[in-house]
Amino acid sequence: IGLRNLDISLGMSDSALMDFTDVVEGRCSLERAAVEHPVIRGLYLLTAPVRPTPSSMDEEKMKAMLETARAQFDYILIDSPAGLGSGFRLAVCGADRAVVVSTNDSSALRDAQRTVVELGRRLDTIHLVMNRIQPKLLRKLRTTIDDAMNTAGLPLIGVIPEDTQVMLCANRGIPLTSQGRKGAAMACRNIAWRLMGRRVPIMRIR
Repeated sequence: IGLRNLDISLGMSDSALMDFTDVVEGRCSLERAAVEHPVIRGLYLLTAPVRPTPSSMDEEKMKAMLETARAQFDYILIDSPAGLGSGFRLAVCGADRAVVVSTNDSSALRDAQRTVVELGRRLDTIHLVMNRIQPKLLRKLRTTIDDAMNTAGLPLIGVIPEDTQVMLCANRGIPLTSQGRKGAAMACRNIAWRLMGRRVPIMRIR
């Protein structure tokens, strides 16, 4: 919200023309606004507005739209903006659970802790993803993933290594998971499987 970019990362800027405010304000249907990915069948994108209006930030309207979406989709992933402002509250208002993504630096983990406290007032299930992990840096800092879990106070659902493919894919509008089964692509697949209930070992990053 306010910094829309998922359409760029997915290579859908030319097709994702409507955003969720068009749906909540009744200008078009969810079926028309949510656009299917040109390659990954069954994956749909509903973008956020660049300039939200006060009425589009109404939590009750968001909940109503999500109830409609629940009847049409198996999973709904809501990308929350950073911070704990109105965009965060709107993203959380209709959620069942949350995935907090953090890097291993102290400031990011403190932000994660604050986010967890806020989420804990609203949700029962919260997971942690450690992102952009560099083993050599961890060794130099004498920290571990366990330390990060203890600091954030969350169960770990995935570890994503530092990987240049992430930036390359985002800039080219190519889904990361289409680029083989190693590195960050494999880590993201593993997280998706765990969210679906499968038992998958945490990736070892060397």
